[in-house]
Amino acid sequence: MDIGKAFRLLNQERIVFLLTVLLFVVFSLTLNNFLAAGNLLSLVRSVAVLGILGLGMLIVVLGRGIDLSLVATMAISVAWAMQLVSQGMPVYAAMTSGLLFALGIALITGILVAYAEIPPLFATLAMATFIYGFGRAHMITGTDVVYMPKDMGWIVELGQGHFLGLPMPIVVAAAMALVVFLFLKYTKLGAFIYAIGDNLPASRIGGISVRPMLALQYVISGGIAFVAGIITATSVEAMNTRVVNSNMIYDVILVVVLGGVGLSGGRGNVRNVIVGTLLIGVLMNGMTIMDVQYTIQNVIKSLILLLAIVVDSIVNPRDEQTGQQGDI
Repeated sequence: MDIGKAFRLLNQERIVFLLTVLLFVVFSLTLNNFLAAGNLLSLVRSVAVLGILGLGMLIVVLGRGIDLSLVATMAISVAWAMQLVSQGMPVYAAMTSGLLFALGIALITGILVAYAEIPPLFATLAMATFIYGFGRAHMITGTDVVYMPKDMGWIVELGQGHFLGLPMPIVVAAAMALVVFLFLKYTKLGAFIYAIGDNLPASRIGGISVRPMLALQYVISGGIAFVAGIITATSVEAMNTRVVNSNMIYDVILVVVLGGVGLSGGRGNVRNVIVGTLLIGVLMNGMTIMDVQYTIQNVIKSLILLLAIVVDSIVNPRDEQTGQQGDI
């Protein structure tokens, strides 16, 4: 194989995968205990929730959207559900209430984007603020941190259990990745999401119900966020609602864009999310072992996100007009 052909075969996903392998090898040779089985399991487990949220973001981004309310939906819906259990509501009823809240608030977001035609960036940013404020004022009282009740039943196993020796958060993340992969690849709805992201006017002309599909994307994303919240809460036996004000939503966007999912819509798959998540997991784990300050880690992640967005804007221009701006 000649060098030119090798370069043509490289894309963002393959480059990120190669960087992940390179970092893994370097850290294995230079850092003590990096290759220890416990550390590797901890590495994957630490990014399991990030990967699940990335799957929700993937579905929205494929349809030319973005969901900045994802973390707020995750935190408030699960915190409220656990508080309902603490107040005496049966676990199944409380979890169902939390899930319905997540789906309902996501549906409102989808309606704002699809029918009111508010740009997704502004709609989801406003909804994130509303969800957090409404949740703290009317649903969750007394504390920023809602601790998991003792009578949560088998649901606790989702965060603390094991299956075939693997921590359940990893198993759940893998199962969610498989479900999203099958949904996008083998269902009509998945094909419609790709079509809308690739060419919205043509999709409308082709008979796809564009507005309901745009709203559905956010509903699916909200459901995935609730699952991620259950894993988070049962793993640490609490839900800290202050995570809404953290950098977590930017980490979610980072793993999606870094893996090669096009912000212009219609380009990307589950594999891209997995690759991006693994790179960030390896990088964060290595920097933690090296005792790099948390603020420095955030700076590095921010620079990586900025670089990934610049690359995406070049590789996947928003439209033909955008792609020609460099010719002016």
